[in-house]
Amino acid sequence: MKNSAFGVVLTRCPDFQGEKRAEIPLNSFGFYANGSLEVDLSLLRLGLRETEEETPLVGFSLTRVQSGSIRSYSTPNPPNCPLRKNSSNLLVLFLINTKDLRVQVRRYGDQKKLFISPGLLPEVPSEPGPPKPELTVTPKVGSGTIAVLSKAQSKPTVSQGDQQGLSGKDSELVLGLGHLNNSYNFSFHVVIGSRAEEGQYSLNFHNCYNSEPGREQPFDLTVMIREKNPEGFLSAAEIPLFKLYLVMSACFLAAGIFWVSVLCRNTYKVFKIHWLMAALAFTKSISLLFHSINYYFINSQGHPIEGLAIMHYITHLLKGALLFITIALIGSGWAFVKYVLSDKEKKIFGIVIPLQVLANVAYIVIESREEGASDYRLWKEILFLVDLICCGTILFPVVWSIRHLQDASGTDGKVAVNLAKLKLFRHYYIMVICYVYFTRIIAILLQVAVPFQWQWLYQLLVEGSTLAFFVLTGYKFQPAGNNPYLQLPQEDEEDMQMEQIMTDSGFREGLSKVNKTASGRELL
Repeated sequence: MKNSAFGVVLTRCPDFQGEKRAEIPLNSFGFYANGSLEVDLSLLRLGLRETEEETPLVGFSLTRVQSGSIRSYSTPNPPNCPLRKNSSNLLVLFLINTKDLRVQVRRYGDQKKLFISPGLLPEVPSEPGPPKPELTVTPKVGSGTIAVLSKAQSKPTVSQGDQQGLSGKDSELVLGLGHLNNSYNFSFHVVIGSRAEEGQYSLNFHNCYNSEPGREQPFDLTVMIREKNPEGFLSAAEIPLFKLYLVMSACFLAAGIFWVSVLCRNTYKVFKIHWLMAALAFTKSISLLFHSINYYFINSQGHPIEGLAIMHYITHLLKGALLFITIALIGSGWAFVKYVLSDKEKKIFGIVIPLQVLANVAYIVIESREEGASDYRLWKEILFLVDLICCGTILFPVVWSIRHLQDASGTDGKVAVNLAKLKLFRHYYIMVICYVYFTRIIAILLQVAVPFQWQWLYQLLVEGSTLAFFVLTGYKFQPAGNNPYLQLPQEDEEDMQMEQIMTDSGFREGLSKVNKTASGRELL
């Protein structure tokens, strides 16, 4: 299933022009029983040279991905062509024979209920089950080229030379290949017939003629891919996301309302950063709400609501910027203990904020591209690294504040207050570390380790960790009188010296003394 800039789409039509890769990853989708995959190769134009290869070296592979494995997109040319050898894994090969105008379908492993048939499924939903043997496909033909399979030819036949699969009975059936204007076309569909065949499936296109470096030939490929589960058009791991995002949106909304009520009860000690924290909670809630509604329409109708998807990405961008700004401002002590940022802190903001905005925008742009694009995974890895750099950079203001409090605790005579602030900053430092670790590292490891139908736990861990971080940050820095973070020194040495000078010179006649408090408003 492909996440596009406007959500997950039902039907995709990747178009690759002038490709030279030996392998193109087209699709990855989690299927339940009675789920279906439809593939329509509408155009395949090969720049093949004369070869004596007897085995076709162009075709598709459908593989069930094992739990705990990581799919690679970055290898330009695999060392061994998957179309040349047999396999003991659950694997289906669609070998395109351009000489005989046919497609050989070879199945390896125990696939008793994995039904493969020519053509596409009818538009009207029908009861899932074994494909009817009389179904045939009449490929598109050009002048002088006729490639129509009879009913007898379309029935599965057993290949005597390839019987080394897991079950020892690899089956081979033949589909027709159309030829029109120097291009080839055919279509097929796959039905997951039982729970034994459920899993995460990957569909790849292979052109093993290009596996030799320096001898690549460009080719053109246009293919339509449509996938569906019994419960809707979402992959198995994405079906629970509608409810998950809706519940988490309600949690962030409740947290934001509670935080605003706290601020209204303690107006005397509220700073601008407190209202920024409230804006962050509400923005996060709205973003999750749009995301949830988007997934609902995708699952029920097969396509997203474009306006809602755009609103989700706008709020997602605002949430990302507000999150890092708030973390950095709290760590630097802005508005609480000082109103001016140092030059080093200004440089941090000048680096982190543009990078974070760029990372979020780039993620949206990358998600709008096809999964098989040559630089798809490379850019995702680069942007993930940029996000980690941003997360590490925002720790510097916290570290500088801790160091400043350590130095000040032994020099200015306010040991108790500074030690309390130092303890709070250390707690906040640990909180930020844990938040980054859980949402960027642990969550990815969890996604790799769990079975395909439980990969939604990745999003649950990310959103749950974010909510816990928001709640703990609000608790630590709430506008309370006994919060050491909000306790300003009662008197500075310079103020005492100035008071003595003004008293001795008579300048204090008729003036009242202002006592500094957490808000600086109490008049004695």
